[in-house]
Amino acid sequence: MSTPIQLRQLVKAYGDIEVIHGIDLTIDPGEFTVFVGPSGCGKSTLLRMIAGLEPITGGDLLIDGERMNDIPAARRGIAMVFQSYALYPHMNVYQNLAFGLETAKTPKPEIKERVQRAAEILQIVPLLQRKPKQLSGGQRQRVAIGRAIVREPRIFLFDEPLSNLDAELRVQMRVEIAKLHNDLGNTMIYVTHDQVEAMTMADKIVVLRSGVIEQAGAPLELYNNPKNLFVAGFIGSPKMNFLTASADGTGLKVAGNTIDVKRAVTGVATMGVRPEHITLAEGSGIKLADIRVDLVENLGGQTVVYATTTDGQPINIVLEGQRPVDLGSTVATHIDPARIHLFDAEGNVIQAG
Repeated sequence: MSTPIQLRQLVKAYGDIEVIHGIDLTIDPGEFTVFVGPSGCGKSTLLRMIAGLEPITGGDLLIDGERMNDIPAARRGIAMVFQSYALYPHMNVYQNLAFGLETAKTPKPEIKERVQRAAEILQIVPLLQRKPKQLSGGQRQRVAIGRAIVREPRIFLFDEPLSNLDAELRVQMRVEIAKLHNDLGNTMIYVTHDQVEAMTMADKIVVLRSGVIEQAGAPLELYNNPKNLFVAGFIGSPKMNFLTASADGTGLKVAGNTIDVKRAVTGVATMGVRPEHITLAEGSGIKLADIRVDLVENLGGQTVVYATTTDGQPINIVLEGQRPVDLGSTVATHIDPARIHLFDAEGNVIQAG
C-alpha cells in the first residue's frame, strides 16, 4: 500500500512572516523521502503541514490526488512518529500499542492481530508486558514506531525520531527503519538534520534552507552533482573543502598553484574538493596544492588529515587505511580533475564545458 503526495506552491506564514515559500514537490508512491537541512530551515514545519498539524496558508497539498488542505489530520491516513516517545507510563507495551485502536472502537480480535503483527515486525514480542520504564531508549522508540504501524496508515511521517538515542543505537535504528520501509512499502517522509541519516536511508533527499528547496534528488545525485555551495557543503561527511580560486583560461589559480582542469572555465570564485577524493600519492592525478599538516586522526580504517594550504586556507583529507603522515610536514596533494567542483561568485555550480 503506497500513496503519492504532491505539494503545489505550498506556503506557510505566521502573520506577516512567511516561513515556507511556495514549495513544489512530488513524492512518489512508496518512496522514502528525507527532508534535511539546518535548524530553522522549515523541514519540521513542512512535515506538520502534511500531517495536518499546521494550517496551510497558501498552495495545495494533494494525497493520492485528493486536496487535503482542509481535511482534518485524523482523516488523512497518516501516522506520525515524533522525537519524543510519549508513551503512557502506567500502561505496558501491549496497552500502549492498542490504545489508539481501542479509542477508535476497533474490534478486540483485530486489535490483538494488529498489535501482534507490529510487535513481530519490530521484534518486541517479549516486551509486550513491560512498562516503558523497563525499556531502553531503542526499545521505547520501537514501541513508538509500533504505535504508528498498528494504525495501518497510508503514509508514515518521522520527525527526528532518533535524536534522543546514543550514536550506536542511532545506527541500529536507522537500519531497522530502512528495513521497515522495505517490508511495508508505504510512502514515508523522514525529517532530520543529520545528513548521514539522509544519505543512508533515502530514496530521495530534499535539502531545505530558509523555507525553500535548494535541491531534491537521489542521495548520490546530490553528492556527485550538487547545484550550489550550500548543498555541496551540507551533503557529505566530512564536508567538502572549499578553496578560493580564479579562472585562467583552462586553468585555475588555487593556493598558489595553477591547476589544469582540462576544460574551459570562466567566472570561477570557489573550487570544491571532497576530502575522500584527495590523495598524497604521486601519479594519482594532477597536483592540487602543497599543504602543511596540522593534525592527524588515525581511525584504524581511515586516516583523517587536517591541514592548511600555503596561502592559509584550511583543507581536510580522508585517506583509506592506516597511513603514516608526519605532523608539521609539508606534503603535495593530488586529485583527479573530474572530481573537482567549480562555483561562481553567487555560489552556483559551473557545469562542465
